[in-house]
Amino acid sequence: HPTRAAIFGPSAIFLFDMAYQPPSYVAGYPPGAAPVPYPPGQPGVVYQQAPPGAPNPAAYPAPGYPPPYGAAPAGYPPQGYPGYPPQGAYPPQQGYPQQGAYPPQQYPPQGAYPPQQGYPPGQYPPAAYPPGAYPPAAQYPPPGQYPPAAAAAPAAVPPPYGAAPAATLNTTEPVYHGTVKPAPNFNALQDAEALRKAMKGFGSDEKAIIAVLAHRSAAQRLEIIKAFKTAYGKDLIQNLKSELSGNFEDVILALMQERAQYEANCLRKAMKGVGTAENILIEIICTRTNTELTAIKKAYTDLFQRDLEGDIAKETDGHFRRLLISALQAGRPETTTVNVAQAQTDARALYEAGEKRWGTDESKFNEILMSRSYAQLRATFREYMTLSKHDIVTAIEKEMSGDLKRAFKAVAKAINDRPAYFAERLFKSMDGLGTDDESLIRLVVTRCEVDMLEIRMAFESQYGKTLARMIEGDTKGDYKRVLLALIGEA
Repeated sequence: HPTRAAIFGPSAIFLFDMAYQPPSYVAGYPPGAAPVPYPPGQPGVVYQQAPPGAPNPAAYPAPGYPPPYGAAPAGYPPQGYPGYPPQGAYPPQQGYPQQGAYPPQQYPPQGAYPPQQGYPPGQYPPAAYPPGAYPPAAQYPPPGQYPPAAAAAPAAVPPPYGAAPAATLNTTEPVYHGTVKPAPNFNALQDAEALRKAMKGFGSDEKAIIAVLAHRSAAQRLEIIKAFKTAYGKDLIQNLKSELSGNFEDVILALMQERAQYEANCLRKAMKGVGTAENILIEIICTRTNTELTAIKKAYTDLFQRDLEGDIAKETDGHFRRLLISALQAGRPETTTVNVAQAQTDARALYEAGEKRWGTDESKFNEILMSRSYAQLRATFREYMTLSKHDIVTAIEKEMSGDLKRAFKAVAKAINDRPAYFAERLFKSMDGLGTDDESLIRLVVTRCEVDMLEIRMAFESQYGKTLARMIEGDTKGDYKRVLLALIGEA
């Protein structure tokens, strides 16, 4: 250095250079590894050279700090301490941003953390957010103050803690129970023999007939028909017709058919001749599942060589016809997963198609109520109640009329609570003067193997009396006994 040479001379320069060591050669750091200022927040403090192995009080806040290059800081277990993998062996931490990307206010000053079991030195769990949930971007320091964090794919970041619920919900369909179940130790030939004995000679033993036919499933009764003809060369159904009469006969003959065949017969009867019994069309077509509707359409064609959809189109009209034909497509989705956003959108669409406008957009009701799954519609009906002062059934009652109103109400009620819908139908068949025996028989026969147990419970809950008690008050004799047996109250 020219100045040093001028002042001290060549020999002094040599001694001066020997005494001077640049900061990068401070004891404990190898060449090229500059020391880090300490304590934090005191810029400009530089470590001074000290004899090898001896601390320098002027440069270090406490003896033993900093440790030799590569060693663990004071307060942490030594390398190899149980619970710490070897240095460099840590896998990438899934769900956490790169070190340095957390806001500084979440961490106390260096050295203030006690040893964290299960975390390597310098890596702390987030203090306020669950794994993978980051604070909003606006809370990060301005760009350039911290090392940039790697951007995570949006789909991989879960919603913040306490945010809105998931976009989809998994649900389950209700499980229903019939009151007529397959008989154990079933023997079709023995039952055929018991029936022949009950009808042989003068008169018939109706109690014996009830004991067999009201306690067998539909599939078992079909086997009895075959066994009877095989054993005696006679048609069991013709024998029953010749021996029985009245409403009791109607119940027994209804039991001797497959359910889909019986319902196809009911539909044909409702449309045959002058006029149409729309209530029967609504009860059956608007409340059955895809599988049940498919079976009914096939049975209708097999029995009458006619197309059910074609007959419906001829016997009905307008939006009511469109609703029934939509149902007959048996195309309703059967998923149990609910799209919450779709439920909210559909609820708003129904509200705007009905209550919020002058007149009603029946096509929008048809579109939503006939093309969504049961689970999706239940969610939609719940969302509707947040928009309106009443439920969807009341809205339909207010906005529509005639057969279309009754059909849409049947759809909504059966989706919301199917047993409650059929409990209401049973009550109306017996309420007031006289009894609608045709409806009572149809409802008991078609539901006794499906959901009659839940219907009984709903009936008592809604009307404060049991279904059995109401049947006993409106029917008598063998007709009463067979109905009670079918609803499991004999």
